[in-house]
Amino acid sequence: MQKEYEISHWQVWPSAMQEQQNGSVLITFPDIPEALTEATTSQDATVEAEDCLVAALGGYVSARRTIPQPSQTSGHTTISLPFLIVAKIALHNTMLAQEVSVDQLADQLNTSEGSVHKLLDLDHHSYFEQIEHVLQTLS
Repeated sequence: MQKEYEISHWQVWPSAMQEQQNGSVLITFPDIPEALTEATTSQDATVEAEDCLVAALGGYVSARRTIPQPSQTSGHTTISLPFLIVAKIALHNTMLAQEVSVDQLADQLNTSEGSVHKLLDLDHHSYFEQIEHVLQTLS
């Protein structure tokens, strides 16, 4: 894949994990300041970090804000997002870049607005092929 929906950019995110005095781990993301969480143990930190990042990125989608590409990961702990979420991020950013609204895309695809919302919902299980088809339609 290429064009403006190159999806590999959003797969790996740098994070900072700082152990606190009480033994918990504070997790932040330099590129997404809204993503902030704490895990009770270092073993739980990766799972908590992914959940937190997905929730914060979902907030960007809801607010129709462009999701930035992650910065360099060297020197940081990294969190990898599932490929389906990465594809949804690419769809969201492509729609914003092309100034295509949910209702316009629904009309273009001859489907309901609810179906388009599901494609953009980071917590909803969609089929990757559907998202790929929509991205190709927008290109």
